[in-house]
Amino acid sequence: MIHLIPTLDHVVVNVRDRADEAAETWRRLGFTLTPRGHHTLGSVNHLAIFGTDYLELLGLPAGSTARPELMEAPAGLNGIVFGTEDAEATRAALVQAELPVHPIDDFSRPVALSEGTFDAVFRTVRLKPEAVPSGRLYFCQHKTRHLVWRDEWRHHANGVAGVARAIFAAEDPTHLGHLFARMFGPGSTRSIEGGRALTVGLSRVDILTPAALRAEFGDAVPDPAGRSTYMAALALRTRSLDATARALEGVAGVRREADRIVVPASDAFGTALAFCL
Repeated sequence: MIHLIPTLDHVVVNVRDRADEAAETWRRLGFTLTPRGHHTLGSVNHLAIFGTDYLELLGLPAGSTARPELMEAPAGLNGIVFGTEDAEATRAALVQAELPVHPIDDFSRPVALSEGTFDAVFRTVRLKPEAVPSGRLYFCQHKTRHLVWRDEWRHHANGVAGVARAIFAAEDPTHLGHLFARMFGPGSTRSIEGGRALTVGLSRVDILTPAALRAEFGDAVPDPAGRSTYMAALALRTRSLDATARALEGVAGVRREADRIVVPASDAFGTALAFCL
């Protein structure tokens, strides 16, 4: 069996039907956001574009019932999206690994540029909820990468250049560890203090016990909302902690430590943040 190679495409923060509030919150945290996008699936988004990955604020217009999986989940980190250059081959590999997977989704959103409006086109392969009860794991193939990774959107006052870690909380980290092993092969995860880690290109996905998560983030952790496993936090790589500190002036609850700056989930729409070098 040929296993998939894990690369990080983007992470998704579910903002439910509060897209305006979410965009204001994340701009206040020093992020440059793309103009609001409108998917053919019915959802709306703003992106914070980094070097090779990005963060997506994903929600719905007020009153929309287009994507119930967003309104049924708490606000906060809700999706980890791996990259693929071939959605068909990726889906075939997941089926061969006997993982429950949806049919491929083909969709787009218009992108308005100075030279005109063009459609950004995507193909995604999503694992079904029974495989990932803690959020959404899927793969994204970009058909129009030049409409997403544009230099005018890559500059952030807080200095962020990429996602260093996406962090799960899980009572039993081995469960997700086994899932990743089926996706990416035996030995794709390794033991770390308090859990398991999957190397994803230049980034990592960590699966920590709630105790280990709290030891790292203290009272900055999000409310688990009764979940035994959930996506909890992001570590974001910044060019300068001083720039980050300046961008976060006035944000309540920010804590500067020797080698990082922590923003509590209550100030980041349900996602604990650590800015690090």
